[in-house]
Amino acid sequence: MKPASAAKTVGIPRTLLAHTYYPAWQRFFEACGLKVVASGPTSRPMLDDGVKYAVTDAGVPIKLMHGHVADLARRGVDYIFVPRVISTNGRTVYCPKFLGLPDMITGSIPDLPELITPRYDSREGRAALERAALAVAAQLGLSEDLARRALAEARAAHQDHLETVRADTGGPDDGRLRLAVVGYPYLIEDAYLSLGLLDKLAELGVTVVTAQELDPATWLPHRTELPKDLFWTYSEEAVCAGYHFLADPTAADGVIHVTAFGCGPDSVANRLLSLRAAELGDRPFMTLMVDEHSGEAGVRTRV
Repeated sequence: MKPASAAKTVGIPRTLLAHTYYPAWQRFFEACGLKVVASGPTSRPMLDDGVKYAVTDAGVPIKLMHGHVADLARRGVDYIFVPRVISTNGRTVYCPKFLGLPDMITGSIPDLPELITPRYDSREGRAALERAALAVAAQLGLSEDLARRALAEARAAHQDHLETVRADTGGPDDGRLRLAVVGYPYLIEDAYLSLGLLDKLAELGVTVVTAQELDPATWLPHRTELPKDLFWTYSEEAVCAGYHFLADPTAADGVIHVTAFGCGPDSVANRLLSLRAAELGDRPFMTLMVDEHSGEAGVRTRV
């Protein structure tokens, strides 16, 4: 048992949206006086747990989320943070399985600690994020003033994170091959799921650039080239960033799209990217599909 004076612990699964928002979430809860416990890194036992607990038709990222939650539950945290995030840019929404994650996890994994599941939809206006923060504070028995101060710190942490990640994506000046890797951040940045793709490219002397390193203003203009608006946030980012890299030889010498087996929105994104590459004719493009298997030979051979 924890000492009476010990801070409550909140577990944050280090997958899915955490690849973008973990620094903000960590800062928020620490500013609220909680101790943050992160899951991971991803491992085979964690993915096996996800396969065991998740519904069979879920894609590997959703299965992995279940594994990360199970990992945190075994660590004995007081709470697990599983937000219901609908939209973060005021336009597009996340995949329905993102929206239903709290319900899927509650119905699939036994003996869970209390979940913190605020709802956030940026299409509801500027006050939507504050309402989510206040809902968390109410669940934890904290004051609204504390929640607002913690939210301000979280916003600053997120901005610092973006400034760190985003880089100058101008043309290379060292003669090295420069490849863009596009796709959902939780596929690309998870070394287990991507079978170490970024490290493998680095070992081959390749300079890698990703969509996450771009200011959205760089790829948003490519939305006008789509036959219709894409519904899904990460799909839109992957396609439009891919269009940017395919159109500009100084930005990248070629494009690799990392996609997840069984993901419907991702299959649409991949088709749009492959069609654009075919239209351009001389722009190298490759699709790498990942699933719950862990054999690296195929990826090594193709890379």
